[in-house]
Amino acid sequence: MKPYFAFQWHITDCCDQRCKHCYIFSEGNCTELVSMPLEDMKKIISNCEDMCEKLNRTPYYYITGGDPILHPEFWTLMEIIKSRGSKFTIMGNPFHLSEDVCKRLKSCGCEKYQLSLDGMRDTHDSFRKPGSFDCTLKAIEYIKNAGIMCAVMSTVSDANIKEMPDVVDLVVDKEVDIFAFGRYCPTAADKSTGIEPLEYRAFLDGLWKKYEKYRKQGKKTYFNLKDHLWTLYLYEEGIFKIPTSAEDGMIYDGCHCGVCHMTILPNGDVYACRRFESKVGNAFKESLADIFVTKEEVYRDFDKFEKCSKCELRGFCRGCPAVACGTSGSFYAADPQCWKEIE
Repeated sequence: MKPYFAFQWHITDCCDQRCKHCYIFSEGNCTELVSMPLEDMKKIISNCEDMCEKLNRTPYYYITGGDPILHPEFWTLMEIIKSRGSKFTIMGNPFHLSEDVCKRLKSCGCEKYQLSLDGMRDTHDSFRKPGSFDCTLKAIEYIKNAGIMCAVMSTVSDANIKEMPDVVDLVVDKEVDIFAFGRYCPTAADKSTGIEPLEYRAFLDGLWKKYEKYRKQGKKTYFNLKDHLWTLYLYEEGIFKIPTSAEDGMIYDGCHCGVCHMTILPNGDVYACRRFESKVGNAFKESLADIFVTKEEVYRDFDKFEKCSKCELRGFCRGCPAVACGTSGSFYAADPQCWKEIE
Protein backbone atom coordinates (compact mmCIF):
# COMPACT_ATOMS: atom_id res chain seq x y z
CA MET A 1 0.00 0.00 0.00
CA LYS A 2 1.03 3.59 -0.57
CA PRO A 3 1.55 5.48 2.70
CA TYR A 4 -1.71 6.55 4.30
CA PHE A 5 -2.76 10.17 4.70
CA ALA A 6 -5.14 10.60 7.62
CA PHE A 7 -8.21 12.82 7.36
CA GLN A 8 -9.89 13.50 10.70
CA TRP A 9 -13.31 14.36 9.33
CA HIS A 10 -15.84 16.03 11.63
CA ILE A 11 -19.11 15.51 9.76
CA THR A 12 -21.33 17.04 12.48
CA ASP A 13 -21.12 19.11 15.65
CA CYS A 14 -24.15 17.32 17.16
CA CYS A 15 -23.19 15.48 20.32
CA ASP A 16 -24.85 13.94 23.38
CA GLN A 17 -22.12 15.22 25.70
CA ARG A 18 -20.28 18.40 26.62
CA CYS A 19 -17.07 16.92 27.97
CA LYS A 20 -15.06 19.19 30.25
CA HIS A 21 -11.89 18.76 28.19
CA CYS A 22 -13.52 19.00 24.74
CA TYR A 23 -11.74 21.51 22.49
CA ILE A 24 -14.75 21.82 20.14
CA PHE A 25 -17.08 23.42 22.69
CA SER A 26 -14.41 25.08 24.86
CA GLU A 27 -14.43 28.81 25.65
CA GLY A 28 -18.01 29.18 24.36
CA ASN A 29 -17.15 27.99 20.86
CA CYS A 30 -19.48 26.13 18.50
CA THR A 31 -22.69 27.87 19.51
CA GLU A 32 -24.32 26.80 16.23
CA LEU A 33 -24.38 23.05 15.54
CA VAL A 34 -23.48 22.32 11.92
CA SER A 35 -23.82 19.07 9.97
CA MET A 36 -22.16 18.80 6.58
CA PRO A 37 -24.72 18.34 3.75
CA LEU A 38 -24.54 15.09 1.77
CA GLU A 39 -23.54 16.76 -1.50
CA ASP A 40 -20.72 18.54 0.28
CA MET A 41 -19.54 15.27 1.84
CA LYS A 42 -19.29 13.80 -1.65
CA LYS A 43 -17.15 16.78 -2.67
CA ILE A 44 -14.90 16.24 0.34
CA ILE A 45 -14.29 12.62 -0.64
CA SER A 46 -13.37 13.69 -4.17
CA ASN A 47 -11.07 16.39 -2.78
CA CYS A 48 -9.35 13.90 -0.46
CA GLU A 49 -8.92 11.37 -3.24
CA ASP A 50 -7.53 14.03 -5.58
CA MET A 51 -5.00 15.13 -3.00
CA CYS A 52 -3.85 11.58 -2.30
CA GLU A 53 -3.51 10.81 -6.00
CA LYS A 54 -1.29 13.88 -6.46
CA LEU A 55 0.83 13.04 -3.41
CA ASN A 56 0.93 9.26 -4.02
CA ARG A 57 -0.88 8.56 -0.76
CA THR A 58 -3.86 6.41 0.22
CA PRO A 59 -6.70 8.20 2.05
CA TYR A 60 -7.72 6.96 5.49
CA TYR A 61 -10.75 8.53 7.16
CA TYR A 62 -11.30 9.04 10.87
CA ILE A 63 -15.02 9.88 10.86
CA THR A 64 -15.99 11.84 13.93
CA GLY A 65 -18.00 14.79 15.25
CA GLY A 66 -19.61 15.54 17.61
CA ASP A 67 -21.01 12.07 17.44
CA PRO A 68 -20.94 11.11 13.74
CA ILE A 69 -23.79 8.63 14.03
CA LEU A 70 -26.11 11.59 14.79
CA HIS A 71 -25.59 12.95 11.29
CA PRO A 72 -28.87 12.46 9.35
CA GLU A 73 -26.95 11.05 6.34
CA PHE A 74 -24.48 8.97 8.35
CA TRP A 75 -25.44 5.62 6.82
CA THR A 76 -25.50 7.06 3.32
CA LEU A 77 -21.93 8.28 3.86
CA MET A 78 -20.91 4.84 5.11
CA GLU A 79 -22.17 3.26 1.89
CA ILE A 80 -20.41 5.87 -0.25
CA ILE A 81 -17.07 5.30 1.49
CA LYS A 82 -17.55 1.56 1.16
CA SER A 83 -18.19 1.93 -2.58
CA ARG A 84 -14.91 3.87 -2.91
CA GLY A 85 -12.99 1.04 -1.27
CA SER A 86 -11.57 3.35 1.39
CA LYS A 87 -10.69 2.30 4.92
CA PHE A 88 -12.05 4.19 7.90
CA THR A 89 -12.39 4.40 11.67
CA ILE A 90 -15.34 5.83 13.59
CA MET A 91 -14.55 7.98 16.63
CA GLY A 92 -17.76 8.49 18.55
CA ASN A 93 -19.87 8.04 21.66
CA PRO A 94 -21.29 4.76 22.96
CA PHE A 95 -24.90 5.88 23.38
CA HIS A 96 -26.32 4.90 20.00
CA LEU A 97 -24.47 1.61 19.59
CA SER A 98 -26.18 -1.77 19.75
CA GLU A 99 -25.49 -5.24 18.41
CA ASP A 100 -27.44 -4.44 15.23
CA VAL A 101 -25.81 -1.04 14.71
CA CYS A 102 -22.32 -2.50 15.07
CA LYS A 103 -23.10 -5.32 12.66
CA ARG A 104 -24.28 -2.72 10.16
CA LEU A 105 -21.07 -0.75 10.66
CA LYS A 106 -19.09 -3.90 10.00
CA SER A 107 -21.00 -4.55 6.77
CA CYS A 108 -20.10 -1.01 5.66
CA GLY A 109 -16.39 -1.74 6.10
CA CYS A 110 -15.73 -0.05 9.44
CA GLU A 111 -12.31 -1.27 10.60
CA LYS A 112 -12.25 0.27 14.04
CA TYR A 113 -14.48 2.14 16.49
CA GLN A 114 -12.79 4.40 19.01
CA LEU A 115 -14.39 5.13 22.38
CA SER A 116 -13.15 7.19 25.31
CA LEU A 117 -12.44 6.23 28.90
CA ASP A 118 -11.09 9.09 30.99
CA GLY A 119 -10.78 7.34 34.32
CA MET A 120 -12.80 4.90 36.34
CA ARG A 121 -16.57 5.26 36.77
CA ASP A 122 -16.89 8.37 38.97
CA THR A 123 -14.09 10.27 37.31
CA HIS A 124 -15.10 9.39 33.77
CA ASP A 125 -18.73 10.32 34.37
CA SER A 126 -17.69 13.61 35.98
CA PHE A 127 -15.93 14.54 32.72
CA ARG A 128 -18.79 13.40 30.50
CA LYS A 129 -22.21 12.57 31.97
CA PRO A 130 -23.73 10.08 34.43
CA GLY A 131 -23.97 6.58 33.00
CA SER A 132 -21.37 7.17 30.29
CA PHE A 133 -18.84 4.79 31.86
CA ASP A 134 -21.19 1.79 32.02
CA CYS A 135 -22.57 2.55 28.58
CA THR A 136 -19.02 2.55 27.20
CA LEU A 137 -18.24 -0.86 28.69
CA LYS A 138 -21.39 -2.27 27.09
CA ALA A 139 -20.50 -0.71 23.76
CA ILE A 140 -17.09 -2.41 23.85
CA GLU A 141 -18.92 -5.75 23.83
CA TYR A 142 -21.13 -4.73 20.90
CA ILE A 143 -18.15 -3.57 18.85
CA LYS A 144 -16.07 -6.68 19.48
CA ASN A 145 -19.00 -9.06 18.90
CA ALA A 146 -19.48 -7.46 15.48
CA GLY A 147 -15.88 -8.19 14.52
CA ILE A 148 -14.79 -4.53 14.56
CA MET A 149 -11.56 -3.56 16.28
CA CYS A 150 -12.28 -1.64 19.47
CA ALA A 151 -9.96 1.19 20.46
CA VAL A 152 -10.08 3.07 23.75
CA MET A 153 -8.55 6.51 24.02
CA SER A 154 -7.94 8.43 27.25
CA THR A 155 -7.24 12.11 27.79
CA VAL A 156 -4.75 12.50 30.64
CA SER A 157 -4.44 15.43 33.04
CA ASP A 158 -3.74 15.92 36.71
CA ALA A 159 -7.42 15.12 37.35
CA ASN A 160 -7.13 11.48 36.27
CA ILE A 161 -3.46 10.57 35.84
CA LYS A 162 -3.44 8.40 38.97
CA GLU A 163 -6.36 6.32 37.62
CA MET A 164 -4.73 5.46 34.29
CA PRO A 165 -3.11 2.23 35.58
CA ASP A 166 -6.60 1.05 36.62
CA VAL A 167 -7.94 2.00 33.18
CA VAL A 168 -5.20 -0.11 31.58
CA ASP A 169 -6.20 -3.08 33.75
CA LEU A 170 -9.82 -2.57 32.73
CA VAL A 171 -9.22 -2.43 28.96
CA VAL A 172 -7.01 -5.51 29.14
CA ASP A 173 -9.72 -7.35 31.07
CA LYS A 174 -12.26 -6.32 28.41
CA GLU A 175 -9.85 -7.46 25.67
CA VAL A 176 -9.93 -4.07 23.99
CA ASP A 177 -7.87 -4.27 20.81
CA ILE A 178 -6.03 -0.94 21.11
CA PHE A 179 -5.39 1.41 24.01
CA ALA A 180 -3.81 4.84 23.78
CA PHE A 181 -3.82 8.14 25.60
CA GLY A 182 -3.00 11.74 24.87
CA ARG A 183 -2.59 14.69 27.18
CA TYR A 184 -5.27 17.29 27.79
CA CYS A 185 -4.69 20.21 25.45
CA PRO A 186 -5.25 23.54 27.22
CA THR A 187 -7.64 25.90 25.47
CA ALA A 188 -6.94 29.08 27.43
CA ALA A 189 -4.03 30.71 29.22
CA ASP A 190 -5.50 29.94 32.63
CA LYS A 191 -5.62 26.20 31.94
CA SER A 192 -2.92 23.53 31.93
CA THR A 193 -2.44 19.78 32.12
CA GLY A 194 -1.32 20.23 35.71
CA ILE A 195 1.46 17.67 35.23
CA GLU A 196 5.13 18.37 35.98
CA PRO A 197 7.74 16.98 33.55
CA LEU A 198 9.40 14.47 35.89
CA GLU A 199 5.98 13.43 37.20
CA TYR A 200 5.01 12.64 33.62
CA ARG A 201 8.17 10.62 33.06
CA ALA A 202 7.46 8.59 36.19
CA PHE A 203 3.91 8.04 34.91
CA LEU A 204 5.23 6.71 31.58
CA ASP A 205 7.71 4.49 33.40
CA GLY A 206 4.97 2.91 35.51
CA LEU A 207 2.72 2.31 32.52
CA TRP A 208 5.57 0.84 30.44
CA LYS A 209 6.25 -1.75 33.12
CA LYS A 210 2.53 -2.59 33.21
CA TYR A 211 2.45 -2.85 29.40
CA GLU A 212 5.45 -5.17 29.44
CA LYS A 213 3.84 -7.37 32.09
CA TYR A 214 0.71 -7.79 30.00
CA ARG A 215 2.68 -8.39 26.80
CA LYS A 216 4.64 -11.20 28.47
CA GLN A 217 1.33 -12.71 29.59
CA GLY A 218 0.18 -12.77 25.97
CA LYS A 219 -2.70 -10.35 26.48
CA LYS A 220 -4.43 -9.22 23.29
CA THR A 221 -4.51 -5.47 23.87
CA TYR A 222 -2.10 -3.47 21.70
CA PHE A 223 -0.67 -0.46 23.50
CA ASN A 224 -0.39 2.35 21.00
CA LEU A 225 2.34 4.78 22.10
CA LYS A 226 0.46 7.79 20.77
CA ASP A 227 2.12 10.44 22.91
CA HIS A 228 5.44 11.23 21.25
CA LEU A 229 7.20 11.71 24.58
CA TRP A 230 7.14 7.92 24.71
CA THR A 231 10.00 8.14 22.20
CA LEU A 232 12.09 10.19 24.62
CA TYR A 233 11.34 7.77 27.46
CA LEU A 234 12.23 4.70 25.38
CA TYR A 235 15.37 6.44 24.09
CA GLU A 236 16.59 7.11 27.61
CA GLU A 237 15.81 3.52 28.60
CA GLY A 238 17.87 2.21 25.67
CA ILE A 239 14.80 0.63 24.04
CA PHE A 240 14.57 3.06 21.12
CA LYS A 241 17.76 3.69 19.19
CA ILE A 242 18.27 6.23 16.43
CA PRO A 243 18.92 4.21 13.24
CA THR A 244 22.47 4.50 11.95
CA SER A 245 20.99 5.20 8.52
CA ALA A 246 19.02 8.23 9.78
CA GLU A 247 19.77 11.41 7.85
CA ASP A 248 20.07 14.81 9.48
CA GLY A 249 17.04 16.97 8.82
CA MET A 250 14.78 14.08 7.86
CA ILE A 251 11.47 13.51 9.67
CA TYR A 252 10.72 9.86 10.37
CA ASP A 253 8.09 9.98 13.10
CA GLY A 254 6.65 12.21 15.79
CA CYS A 255 3.90 14.80 15.50
CA HIS A 256 1.83 14.28 12.33
CA CYS A 257 0.78 17.93 12.05
CA GLY A 258 1.69 19.21 8.60
CA VAL A 259 3.13 15.82 7.66
CA CYS A 260 0.46 13.15 7.17
CA HIS A 261 -2.70 14.43 8.84
CA MET A 262 -5.31 17.17 8.50
CA THR A 263 -8.73 17.89 9.98
CA ILE A 264 -11.90 18.85 8.11
CA LEU A 265 -14.77 20.48 10.00
CA PRO A 266 -18.53 20.36 9.19
CA ASN A 267 -18.36 23.83 7.60
CA GLY A 268 -15.47 22.76 5.37
CA ASP A 269 -12.75 24.54 7.34
CA VAL A 270 -9.43 22.71 7.27
CA TYR A 271 -7.14 22.62 10.30
CA ALA A 272 -3.58 21.36 10.45
CA CYS A 273 -4.56 19.97 13.87
CA ARG A 274 -7.93 20.29 15.61
CA ARG A 275 -6.37 20.49 19.06
CA PHE A 276 -5.27 24.10 18.58
CA GLU A 277 -6.19 27.07 16.41
CA SER A 278 -4.60 26.13 13.07
CA LYS A 279 -7.06 26.92 10.30
CA VAL A 280 -5.31 26.65 6.92
CA GLY A 281 -8.19 26.83 4.43
CA ASN A 282 -11.60 25.56 3.40
CA ALA A 283 -12.17 22.27 1.57
CA PHE A 284 -15.31 23.56 -0.17
CA LYS A 285 -13.37 26.38 -1.82
CA GLU A 286 -9.82 25.08 -2.20
CA SER A 287 -7.86 22.03 -3.25
CA LEU A 288 -6.68 20.03 -0.25
CA ALA A 289 -3.48 19.30 -2.14
CA ASP A 290 -2.80 23.01 -2.49
CA ILE A 291 -3.62 23.60 1.18
CA PHE A 292 -1.24 20.85 2.25
CA VAL A 293 1.65 21.87 0.01
CA THR A 294 1.48 25.63 0.59
CA LYS A 295 -0.50 26.63 3.68
CA GLU A 296 0.53 23.74 5.94
CA GLU A 297 4.19 24.32 5.14
CA VAL A 298 4.50 26.57 8.19
CA TYR A 299 3.94 23.55 10.45
CA ARG A 300 6.83 21.73 8.75
CA ASP A 301 9.38 24.43 9.56
CA PHE A 302 11.11 22.23 12.10
CA ASP A 303 14.07 24.57 12.57
CA LYS A 304 11.72 26.98 14.38
CA PHE A 305 11.04 24.54 17.22
CA GLU A 306 12.64 26.26 20.22
CA LYS A 307 13.78 23.10 21.98
CA CYS A 308 13.19 20.19 19.60
CA SER A 309 15.33 21.69 16.81
CA LYS A 310 18.38 21.27 19.07
CA CYS A 311 17.55 17.69 20.12
CA GLU A 312 18.89 14.51 18.54
CA LEU A 313 15.32 13.17 18.57
CA ARG A 314 14.07 16.01 16.35
CA GLY A 315 13.15 13.63 13.54
CA PHE A 316 11.41 11.12 15.80
CA CYS A 317 9.64 12.93 18.65
CA ARG A 318 8.90 16.71 18.90
CA GLY A 319 6.48 16.07 21.77
CA CYS A 320 3.03 17.59 21.31
CA PRO A 321 3.13 21.06 19.74
CA ALA A 322 -0.62 21.41 20.33
CA VAL A 323 -0.14 21.08 24.10
CA ALA A 324 2.78 23.52 23.83
CA CYS A 325 0.58 25.98 21.92
CA GLY A 326 -2.29 25.63 24.40
CA THR A 327 0.10 26.27 27.27
CA SER A 328 2.27 29.08 25.89
CA GLY A 329 0.49 30.30 22.76
CA SER A 330 3.30 29.14 20.48
CA PHE A 331 3.27 26.00 18.29
CA TYR A 332 7.09 26.08 18.34
CA ALA A 333 7.49 26.33 22.12
CA ALA A 334 8.87 23.50 24.23
CA ASP A 335 6.47 20.75 25.22
CA PRO A 336 5.61 21.59 28.86
CA GLN A 337 5.93 17.96 29.93
CA CYS A 338 9.28 17.32 28.19
CA TRP A 339 11.85 16.64 30.90
CA LYS A 340 14.93 16.50 28.65
CA GLU A 341 17.54 19.18 29.28
CA ILE A 342 19.00 20.72 26.12
CA GLU A 343 22.31 22.52 26.39
